[in-house]
Amino acid sequence: MGKYRVVHYLNQFFAQIGGEEEVNIPPVIKEGVIGPGRVLQQALGEEWEIVATVICGDSYFAENIEEASAKVVELVSSYQPDVFVAGPAFNAGRYGVACGASCSAVGKKLGIPVVTGMYKENPGLDIYRKEVYITPTSNSARRMKDDIPAVASLLRKLGLGQEIGSPQEEGYFPRGLRVNRFVDRTGAERAVNMLLLKLKGEPFQTEYSMPTFERISPSSPLGDLSSATIALVTSGGIVPRGNPDRIESASASKFAGYDIAGLDALTPAAYETVHGGYDPVYANEDPDRVLPLDAMRALEKDGTIGKLYDRYYVTVGNATSVANSERFGKAIAAELKSAGVGGVILTST
Repeated sequence: MGKYRVVHYLNQFFAQIGGEEEVNIPPVIKEGVIGPGRVLQQALGEEWEIVATVICGDSYFAENIEEASAKVVELVSSYQPDVFVAGPAFNAGRYGVACGASCSAVGKKLGIPVVTGMYKENPGLDIYRKEVYITPTSNSARRMKDDIPAVASLLRKLGLGQEIGSPQEEGYFPRGLRVNRFVDRTGAERAVNMLLLKLKGEPFQTEYSMPTFERISPSSPLGDLSSATIALVTSGGIVPRGNPDRIESASASKFAGYDIAGLDALTPAAYETVHGGYDPVYANEDPDRVLPLDAMRALEKDGTIGKLYDRYYVTVGNATSVANSERFGKAIAAELKSAGVGGVILTST
């Protein structure tokens, strides 16, 4: 028998084509191993061969998921691989979405094993974890050599048709799937045992982990709105026409602030939405539907609020990572606080 055939997916950065200036290149395929593929090839071993590498720009994929996924399937199928692997994406949001989407499409259309790797806060994880095996990685590529062996190990087992154990046994993220199996003790006995361990302060492993979310205490209410300066902030993607700061339509890596001094409303000739997670038609017809500048001016004129702050802040919430969202929020809050803003109206979609 010959070697097992592998096709690898990379974004424009890891394929050594370029950075943000090349994020819009459509999917292409090149023969052989590129960039991180060399580490992956070494981890896979001599019986496996990366025969080709698919490359796509992060923004192109994020903004054209269905089209890009179909093209990736077409390119991959031409090399008739035994398995397909993407990334790993670490904590790069757009890259994570592309890795998850390409693996999902290839797995469904070609019926071959697929694997990728991501950091626990990558938005691609929550979107694709039920469809794709995803191994945990660190939050940056600095530990590439430490993270890739887990990807390679799981890929080999899947490619050889071996039985895949639990996430704890195999080292992949739980997929939210329930599997029947025989055990020595009943559920009641196991639950009581876990309770006793917990009461004793001893370690135990739950059989069904629940998501945990940070609790944020609400700020104190404003005492007098009529003397307060209020700002508008939105994750709905409303930007000046042309998107001058190039905020991504998904997995945003930045936010921006724009001057609205002297404006009574947002016109469709001057503003648009770049959000990729909802139908933009109604927002583009009247951007005030997402960022209510007209309503705020009315409240300002009748004295309900003291003043509307002269700048608004915007990002895109679509598949944006928790880590980036926290970073945006802290930076925006610091700017508003230093400007004496008393309150914020935060709008989404």
